[in-house]
Amino acid sequence: MTMQQYVDAAQQFFDNLVETATDDQLFAGGYLRGHFDLAVGYAQVEGTDLSCDELNTNIENSLVKAYRSGELTDTDRDHVVEIWEQIKALA
Repeated sequence: MTMQQYVDAAQQFFDNLVETATDDQLFAGGYLRGHFDLAVGYAQVEGTDLSCDELNTNIENSLVKAYRSGELTDTDRDHVVEIWEQIKALA
């Protein structure tokens, strides 16, 4: 799968959450989408041709940094991790 196919699949996943997710899952999905879109945006601006694994690593590094700075409660973090695992499975 190319990075663009992965990005498209992930965006569709995020869009589909609106129809089925709980409020907590919607928050986590929106939070995660921000990290995802930021990592994709950086790659595009820098002209970097990342693999799906490299993109995932960049997103995970961003999430770890956010967790360490206390951006999320433990419950919110658990929801983000749950959705993140589903997104990574799309690659």
